[in-house]
Amino acid sequence: MSFKRNIIITGGAGFIGCHVVKLFVDKYPEYHIINLDNLTYAGNLANLRDIENRANYTFIKADICDFDRICKLLPEYRVDGFIHLAAESHVDRSIKDPFTFARTNVMGTLSLLQAAKLYWESLPEGYEGKRFYHISTDEVYGALELTCPEGMSSEFTAHKIYGDDFFKETTKYNPHSPYSASKASSDHFVRAFHDTYKMPTIVTNCSNNYGPYQFPEKLIPLFINNIRQRKPLPVYGKGENVRDWLYVEDHARAIDVIFHNGKIAATYNIGGFNEWKNIDIIKVVIKTVDKLLGNPEGHSLDLITYVTDRKGHDLRYAIDSTNLKKELGWEPSLQFEEGIEKTVKWYLDNQEWMDNVTSGDYQRYYEETYRNK
Repeated sequence: MSFKRNIIITGGAGFIGCHVVKLFVDKYPEYHIINLDNLTYAGNLANLRDIENRANYTFIKADICDFDRICKLLPEYRVDGFIHLAAESHVDRSIKDPFTFARTNVMGTLSLLQAAKLYWESLPEGYEGKRFYHISTDEVYGALELTCPEGMSSEFTAHKIYGDDFFKETTKYNPHSPYSASKASSDHFVRAFHDTYKMPTIVTNCSNNYGPYQFPEKLIPLFINNIRQRKPLPVYGKGENVRDWLYVEDHARAIDVIFHNGKIAATYNIGGFNEWKNIDIIKVVIKTVDKLLGNPEGHSLDLITYVTDRKGHDLRYAIDSTNLKKELGWEPSLQFEEGIEKTVKWYLDNQEWMDNVTSGDYQRYYEETYRNK
């Protein structure tokens, strides 16, 4: 079967990746979407059950660091685009094991870049019609000052903002954790491949995502599950750290727009203009879960447990995505209260998914579904 485009999406069995894969498979039947994922602990093919048998979808289990394997796959599938999401992304894990983060996030990205360069340069048309899109994080920018501890009115949303500054595409990199350092390095490699070899690259830096299918080591699904089971809700420090939150399907829409219409060699920041202190997010999650479970208001507040703050815990992140809105017309569709209610309802309605993930049973899905295909 001949396709208009053949696109590899790396990390497509992960949280953000599965939403991007499903969006592209559904929206572009004329594209062949190749989901390349090594199925480490955060990869879950059960996230993709509803599209796994589509004619324009292929799953390949492979390590992005396996350069020889990647080099063989590109001509086999005539790949003309990459959407690179595969990454180790949990800050606490990076503090304990920085080598794994350097290997996957830096060397894995370099492996993909070099393989794409060699293949695309071997073609008669060269780089024409090709695109390497690398998804990164706002954490590469470091931290912003918390100059308005109680928050103030925002010109962007009805929510509070906690400082006078935002991360812009021109903000100097200043990573503070092994995770953010590894992502910063990978960003630099992507830009270097454009500057050195004229490879058609794009980089985006996005704020915190939330929504369905997120691995339950992350704050929101962890706390939803803990409230359901009446387990403690561990809060770093005093919960004063501020993050900008974006619903994952809005991020997937942004990736779609940028992949197709973004400028080559450009950087785009993707954010929700939606700042929340961690402790305030937790209280919203508690209120929402209690309401949907039929508990009295405030029933689960006693589960909040303050723990020693994390090493190198950045105080505030806030993304300015004005450029993306002006240039490509994208803006978030959901504010946090609406998005969090959808998210909580999804996790409560999909307790089997959560139980399979927390028990480790989800890791058998590949063996049962794909091994004999």
